[in-house]
Amino acid sequence: MAELWRLCAADIAALVRARQVSAREVAVDTLERIEAVNHRINAIVDYRPEEILQRAYRLDALLAQGEDPGPLAGVPVSVKINTDQASFATTNGSVLQEHLIAASNSPAVDNLIRAGALLIGRSNSPTFALRWFTDNQLHGKTLNPRDPRLTPGGSSGGGAAAVAAGMGPLALGTDIGGSVRYPAYACGIHGLRPSFGRVPAYNASSPERAIGPHLMSATGPMARTVNDLRLALAALSKHDARDPWHTSVPLSGTLATRRVALCFRPDGMPIAAEVEAALRNAALRLKDAGWQVEERERIPSLTEAASIQEQLWLGDGFERLFSSVERDGDAGAQAVVSGIRPAVAGLPSDVVARALVRRLTEARKWQTFFVDYAVLLVPVSGELPFPDDLDRQGPEGFRLVWDAQLPMRAFPAVGLPGVVVTTGAVGTTPVGVQLVAARFREDLCLEAASDIEARSEPVTVVDPC
Repeated sequence: MAELWRLCAADIAALVRARQVSAREVAVDTLERIEAVNHRINAIVDYRPEEILQRAYRLDALLAQGEDPGPLAGVPVSVKINTDQASFATTNGSVLQEHLIAASNSPAVDNLIRAGALLIGRSNSPTFALRWFTDNQLHGKTLNPRDPRLTPGGSSGGGAAAVAAGMGPLALGTDIGGSVRYPAYACGIHGLRPSFGRVPAYNASSPERAIGPHLMSATGPMARTVNDLRLALAALSKHDARDPWHTSVPLSGTLATRRVALCFRPDGMPIAAEVEAALRNAALRLKDAGWQVEERERIPSLTEAASIQEQLWLGDGFERLFSSVERDGDAGAQAVVSGIRPAVAGLPSDVVARALVRRLTEARKWQTFFVDYAVLLVPVSGELPFPDDLDRQGPEGFRLVWDAQLPMRAFPAVGLPGVVVTTGAVGTTPVGVQLVAARFREDLCLEAASDIEARSEPVTVVDPC
């Protein structure tokens, strides 16, 4: 079967499990696609063809013996360079970690392997995952396959670009301030940031993170179909004892109401006309699918949640981060730490303790809000995907990026799930919307996203320029 790389994850798994296509055929086809297009966009920065083929042979052998290799049988998946994958360097895009070789897999990677996935390579990320742009001194720049003048997003930009360009239908990313959701938006695909505690995470290669990042970082998938996000989430959510925060909660629950709250300008933030048009269009699609959409001028404060996110992220260990960025020398990372340093300079010594109390208050407000609404529909960003490296264009460029990303920065502070669903394009520039629900209600986000997707043109693989 030709061009298996064009297929979604669910179709590949079904064909492999039915033995209509071998895992080896999928692996060979994907490797050929990587060889054909990766040099144009630099999305996959390390991969080992022989190991991929050996894994495919083992999957085919299991099938020949009548065994079930798992729901992701033969599905190619890329893994972000800040996530432990045994025998690969967890570089996090830094020259300081070039030789930090992982001795074991992270729980999410182990869950992918148990589900039968083919791990086809390491996807690029900015230095220390600090930017909404993907570039570093160690691996170089990743380009957006839909338009190289635009950012591919960050920090999981390599994974999103790989999915958009047909180098695997799934990519594994991480998100503490939009790092799964924004690359999906920028590359014209879909992305899921799961709830806090849904997907187990742990990097044995690295020191324990401070409490703030622990409470806010999430590992999640990017894909060209919403159903593939659902399939990946089921595989990734399996319990792993190495993550004390992990909670085994059913992946679906009751739908008490099909009400959607639509907020165009959370806290009065400005949005581009094209962003507003995408939200209105998504609302119409949801209404057509039977959802009741209610416009809300006010919702719980995203500004407050984003302030908490900033203080939990930077209130403990910023000077260590600043020192590491200076030693690494990456100009993009330096622009970020310089841009946020004024906000950190005056923080009190007990800022994290205070932020944790504020976090509880805001989380309560959101949980109460979602008693009345199944889903919140909001912008992904206040702007269309940025011109590449906009954050390095002086203080004005950095501030424009930072302010536009309010909907990216806020929700991790209160542990809520979010799905970004692409809704089309303005010329060559992708556009989409963000759906948010109560904690552990990814199923509601995905249901609404499916209804939007069903009334859109299918996302197809793009040949990079």
